[in-house]
Amino acid sequence: MTYSFLQPYTFNNGTTLKNRILMAPMTTSSSTSEGYVTEEELIYYLVRSGGPGAVITACAYIASEGQAFPNGMSIAKDKHIEGLSRLAQIIKLQGSKAILQIYHGGRMSQKQYTGGRQPISPSPIRAERQWADTPKELTDSGIHILIRQFGTAVKRAIDAGFDGVELHGANTYLLQQFFSPHSNQREDEWGGSLANRLRFPIAVVKECQSIINEYAQEGFLLGYRFSPEEIETPGIRLTDSYHLIDALITENIDYLHLSVNYYYQPSLVGFREYQTQIPNQIGQYVAGRVPLISVGAIRTAEDAEKALQYADLVSLGKQLIMDPKWVQKVEEQKEQTIRTSLDFSRKHEYQIPEPLWSIITTVPNWFPVDKL
Repeated sequence: MTYSFLQPYTFNNGTTLKNRILMAPMTTSSSTSEGYVTEEELIYYLVRSGGPGAVITACAYIASEGQAFPNGMSIAKDKHIEGLSRLAQIIKLQGSKAILQIYHGGRMSQKQYTGGRQPISPSPIRAERQWADTPKELTDSGIHILIRQFGTAVKRAIDAGFDGVELHGANTYLLQQFFSPHSNQREDEWGGSLANRLRFPIAVVKECQSIINEYAQEGFLLGYRFSPEEIETPGIRLTDSYHLIDALITENIDYLHLSVNYYYQPSLVGFREYQTQIPNQIGQYVAGRVPLISVGAIRTAEDAEKALQYADLVSLGKQLIMDPKWVQKVEEQKEQTIRTSLDFSRKHEYQIPEPLWSIITTVPNWFPVDKL
């Protein structure tokens, strides 16, 4: 069978992917404590970058106080460029495009990873997490510094040789915190109304676009990942995300990337809304105005084709951890050999960094595992 996701895809800026599959950004917690890329990470990406049209890396923090998990990748300083450059080269060796995801954890940052510093956020409202600290409210000058830090991170990604950057505006990190009525209850120009809550993410996009226009070669991608809903009350709802989508399209974002657990995911909120498939709703609203990447529990080629009914591209996460050759096996019509679970006795074959392997093997029911 010929699958449409194996066909090349060209973005509006002229960049062409060899197929419509991307490796989803997944936290590895496998850099050094100072955010340097390790050899284990390079090998991990090397064995997974041959098949997908593009690889989106684990998120790199733009400032040291923005770390939301241990041993994350950093793009906070010029000294990180060398290691990131090696990573970009590794990903691109076999024809995949290299996209660096960047983020700031905001109130999701943890003191144990940031030298004991209090997290920052639009408002001093604690995240609804057992471990969370009450954040310090950002000043106007602090907000402008953050906008510039996002732009500087994009400049470093350009210098490192990446083909694009994805802004991590999902999973309750800082960009989402400004947009959310739960975490942003400011009364100045940066909060309150929906238009004001949009101001920071759009200012970041504008800053990044300016840097790209000045320093990048033609075809450099700027994408934006977002979570379409929040479970908090008040929180982001689907109609809010429609406004975000419109604003990002107005700013000529190159693509949008959903952050959901299932490509057919129902609404997280509302009474008996479980027949409403949020990704499909998003796809209908976008209506081809900008490329949309779907994600979530895409295990088989049939899953990928179904996701393309409303999206333009699909990203694979766990499936490429369990089987780095997923794309190649589909291309070679060897789908029956695709691995759909982890065999702990074959650890060496997966080329997974030890810190990530430790997490995978200790978190119950995170990955399907072969029964002994």
